[in-house]
Amino acid sequence: MLAALALALALLPVLPPVLPAAAAHTASAGDPPSAAVSRKEAGAGGSITVTGRGWRPHTLLTLLICGQNMIGGTNSCANGDGRAVTTDDRGAFSRPLPVAEPPKPCPCVVHVATVTGPAAAADAAFKVAGHPVAPLPQDVSAGRLAVLAQPRLVGSGGLLTWFGAPPQRELAFTVGNLGSTPTKDPIFQVGTSHGVFAPKWEDQQWRGTVPAGRRTEVRLPVELAAGAHGDYLVSLKYGGRLLVEQPWEVGRPWGVTLFWVLLCVVVPTVVFRIGMAVVDRVRPPRPGAAARPGRAPRRPRPGRTGRDRHGDRRDDRRDDRPKGRQKDRHDMGPGTGAAPDGTAALPWFTPDTAPSTTATERPPSKGSA
Repeated sequence: MLAALALALALLPVLPPVLPAAAAHTASAGDPPSAAVSRKEAGAGGSITVTGRGWRPHTLLTLLICGQNMIGGTNSCANGDGRAVTTDDRGAFSRPLPVAEPPKPCPCVVHVATVTGPAAAADAAFKVAGHPVAPLPQDVSAGRLAVLAQPRLVGSGGLLTWFGAPPQRELAFTVGNLGSTPTKDPIFQVGTSHGVFAPKWEDQQWRGTVPAGRRTEVRLPVELAAGAHGDYLVSLKYGGRLLVEQPWEVGRPWGVTLFWVLLCVVVPTVVFRIGMAVVDRVRPPRPGAAARPGRAPRRPRPGRTGRDRHGDRRDDRRDDRPKGRQKDRHDMGPGTGAAPDGTAALPWFTPDTAPSTTATERPPSKGSA
């Protein structure tokens, strides 16, 4: 007992300094993320150093110089000259940033925002030397919008989408104005992501007014790249705050696959047929090939017997023998062996088949005298 009391008295002077330090660490851990710049003013072409604290460890951030205090979203920022940085184990960072003129007039800020994970952002006042300055536009979107119903994707694909056209849908959702002032022509950010990639955000302005305490259905077009297929995620942000995320399953464009299959089958077949036709055309004829048979002669019609114009009977039957041979046979007498032109003609009978000149007597029949 005495030993424990002595140990407590010995540690008593040490406890007061430790407790304030622990309390200070807890308070710093609960502070929102912040950003600061090394110089408050610099001209285009120069460079500044942006530092930050209170961010999540190992988080990817973007650094942008924006005009009009970034009231109009990233459309008022110099996006082409932005930089990216990853926080360390303590959630801090330090990154040089080139100075560029934003598309909107000043007052300007250096905008730091997270790329992945829960949304977080911080701004640091900055002036671009030589850049025009204009008063801030009237804030017409002071109302607070919230999604009151589950969003849905409206629309369907057509024949062109089946052949690789960009898939298109409409993101329909119901928003309510929870503020005390109406919201006129709000600007939403619609993003599409595929797999592990970060969303690609696009600013879309909805034309209309959401009265305070009322709800309205909003529809925003969503379009993917040509030939896109697979599982996509459609996200919606307003005022830097993520409102909804809607999955979108896009079918594969089978028409493109069918086209390539037919192309790989039809084109070689056509080329082969054309090649074979050319080979048949230029190939020389084979020796000894039989000539193409001609058309068979027409057979004469059977003759018909009738009467001529004088009333005599005539025979329409025709002799199928050639006229030349008929004339030769008429000119040649029976039994002659020479043709009229003096050439030797073939005999009518060969010696073996010639008829005998000796007649054999027929024996008398029985009973004859």
